[in-house]
Amino acid sequence: MTKKKQDEKNQTGINSNEFDSAISQICDERGIDKNKVMETVEAALAAAYKKDYGKKGQNIRATLDKVSGNVDFYLVKEVVDESVRDFADLNNIEQEHLKKARTNKNDDNEEERLPRFNPERDVLLEDAKKIKKNAKVGDVIETKLDAQDDYGRVAAQTAKQVIIQRIREAEKEAMFNEYKEKEGEVVSGTVQRIEGQNVFIDLGKATGILFPSEQIKGENYRIGQRIKVYLEKIEIDSRGPGIVLSRVHPEMVRKIFELEVPEIFTGTVEIKAIAREAGERTKIAVIAKEEGLDPIGSCVGQKGTRVQAVIDELGGEKIDIIEWNEDPKKFISAALSPAKILGVEIADDKEKTALAVVEGDQLSLAIGQKGQNVRLAAKLTDYKIDIINADKIEEESEGEKNDDQKEEKNSKDKREIKKDGGESGDGDSEKEKGDKK
Repeated sequence: MTKKKQDEKNQTGINSNEFDSAISQICDERGIDKNKVMETVEAALAAAYKKDYGKKGQNIRATLDKVSGNVDFYLVKEVVDESVRDFADLNNIEQEHLKKARTNKNDDNEEERLPRFNPERDVLLEDAKKIKKNAKVGDVIETKLDAQDDYGRVAAQTAKQVIIQRIREAEKEAMFNEYKEKEGEVVSGTVQRIEGQNVFIDLGKATGILFPSEQIKGENYRIGQRIKVYLEKIEIDSRGPGIVLSRVHPEMVRKIFELEVPEIFTGTVEIKAIAREAGERTKIAVIAKEEGLDPIGSCVGQKGTRVQAVIDELGGEKIDIIEWNEDPKKFISAALSPAKILGVEIADDKEKTALAVVEGDQLSLAIGQKGQNVRLAAKLTDYKIDIINADKIEEESEGEKNDDQKEEKNSKDKREIKKDGGESGDGDSEKEKGDKK
């Protein structure tokens, strides 16, 4: 190879070792696919070539050899004929188009016009067959262009912008895909900053936002604090993946129990239902999938260590663990714990309404502070529950019995008067009538 040819080759060559190392570094730092970065660089090189040496409307493709670092450029054209392109004179097309726009503005049945033939992007079928014998309409013909190494400032800036934009897009896509798979999971994060009432959590490769409505009432956050958050929703927009976090979602309780209780993680104990008022109280209904296994004991742990770990993670939130039961009466009775229930009656199975009877000293406990206990029990069982005081029922029953006794006594007295004195039209006895005579 002559010195001149070697110089021409080196003009379009890139130091492959340095280039590959730089690309690998970008991929590792940003967590993106190496192939996407290579595509980005090729697109940037093609944009730079077109800026200085190409023409408007051309479709230029660049290929970068990963081994040698050489770059080749190709002019890409589509094979067309009269069936897919309009070859009419441009001026006539514009005049005809304006005329039809005025006369048939609202004509929905107007036949769609074919795209205009562009010599920079299209090649006629007969010309394409000279290059490729078996060419047909719709094929793509690529013609190699002369290599160039002298790019202007504008072209270099264009290439830089393309690379930055494409890498950002690839980074956003990789981040979105990673966190989309974790949607509905609990992850650990660090409080990054607090803006007003919004708390931003650093999750590692992305930052999520904890809105005021998703924060536990009364919970305070500080910069650098490590907390667990629930990935409620992941969306992508022009600014990147939008990760909405939550600390109040009921499913967060389930996920933390899965982390703390091996039996729940393996599936031998299942959480059937959850009712939560974040920051105050949560009720969960559990059931064992294996015979002889205590589901409540598994969740509580030795000396309450497991449930205490969950309580600590939720900022001291109280947790009631009850055993799930297919019988709605037994389930409702258990759901109203810690109150002792005398009995439960299903008032309407279709409307899902029930009556729970408690003793007088258990009434306030069954209802709970501001009705919280019965409200959570209703959410857990999906029944509307009314609490009835057993003492009042007894009082009403005794009152009705006394009324019956009084009525019976009055009736008896009347019968005795009638028996002794008889009856008359004006109510006087026979003796009183004799005296009057």
